[in-house]
Amino acid sequence: MIPTDPQDRDILVGEYVLGTLDARTAAELEAALPGDAALRAALHAWEARLAPLMVLAGPEAPPPDLWDRIEAALPGPARPAPAPKRRGWLDPWRGWAIGASAVAAGLAALIVIRPAPEPPRLMTVLLTQRDQPAWVVEADPGGQLRLASLNPRRLEEGRVMQLWGLPPGATVPTSLGLIPPEGRLTVSTGGLRPEPGMLIEISLEPPGGSPTGRPTGPVLFIGQLTAAGAS
Repeated sequence: MIPTDPQDRDILVGEYVLGTLDARTAAELEAALPGDAALRAALHAWEARLAPLMVLAGPEAPPPDLWDRIEAALPGPARPAPAPKRRGWLDPWRGWAIGASAVAAGLAALIVIRPAPEPPRLMTVLLTQRDQPAWVVEADPGGQLRLASLNPRRLEEGRVMQLWGLPPGATVPTSLGLIPPEGRLTVSTGGLRPEPGMLIEISLEPPGGSPTGRPTGPVLFIGQLTAAGAS
């Protein structure tokens, strides 16, 4: 059911754009869009706001031997059939059925040789204290984390922003590095493996970062990693 509170509706639309809604809720929102102008406006606003997310996903080439494996799994050429004595109106449909069967066999072979699905990506949108989206974070199971600013901001002189990760059950966050002025960062989390529920924080620190290994300034933004597209 689509909420009536404007803030709840806005958050729901944001989760829809990110792909973190379950299938049933996403379907309900899609069904409500044609008759709800305010909901459509919120959708367009979130799409524009999260446009920098596109730069986080780099192109990935398929395995070099994928096509060879597909070709090897397809059935070999059929034996030539004797020429028909008469061509009836059913003949084109028979030919189509034979071709469709070959395609189906090829697709079945592709499904069999397709590698196991990779673990889902983990994502979050870091919010300000006013619950406004400010950063998009994406982490892969290999331990690489990418950060992009939705609304780049200028800091006061002599201050820097530092990125932190806090896994579930931990009491002290781990520094993931300083954020450059352009607002984009790709880092390896090392021994800190990204997982659902892990908190991502950005604090304001003196030049060079926190001298204590913990956030010393205010935490400006915070979010929690969630499996993208989870249902």
